[in-house]
Amino acid sequence: MTEISLEKIKERAEIDAKRNGYYLNPDPKFLKSLLQGLKKNEERYNYPSCPCRLASGKIEFDKDIICPCDYRDVDVIEFGACYCALYVDEKMHTGTIELSPVPERRPLEKQAKSYDSTTKEDQTKKSEIIEEAKVSKLKLWFCEQCGYVVYRDEPPLICPICRAKKEMFSKIKTQIIYSS
Repeated sequence: MTEISLEKIKERAEIDAKRNGYYLNPDPKFLKSLLQGLKKNEERYNYPSCPCRLASGKIEFDKDIICPCDYRDVDVIEFGACYCALYVDEKMHTGTIELSPVPERRPLEKQAKSYDSTTKEDQTKKSEIIEEAKVSKLKLWFCEQCGYVVYRDEPPLICPICRAKKEMFSKIKTQIIYSS
């Protein structure tokens, strides 16, 4: 496996931040630790999963937490920073407002897939998370411009594929019929 440089990780994050009107965390020490986490995850899993979330190691389960994650835009707009605080808005960058905790938006059923452990305590926690997830109010959304489909409570502010705005997303109506 090829080792990825910290400079390459930072460059990729800076390009994405500029393209979306964000900044990287202004605290150099904290920023370095986040970039090291991204580097470690990319070397471990072959994709840069969020350094502040537990990844399953299976890309099909973790697509929503590949940095920049699906929840970044909503978090930055609402709290001034994303969940891990890698991306911040101008007020946070200039120090006008201070960093405060950002609540986890990742659906519980997706979090549960990361708990693949053998201890009874962890299995119990996984079962509890799955039960909570069953009452989830998530919906399927699709981008009318490119066809991207996402399962979450609200459509993304910007489509990660074609960059279309939230207004271009429509809800997919589904009905599950159980039969025996």
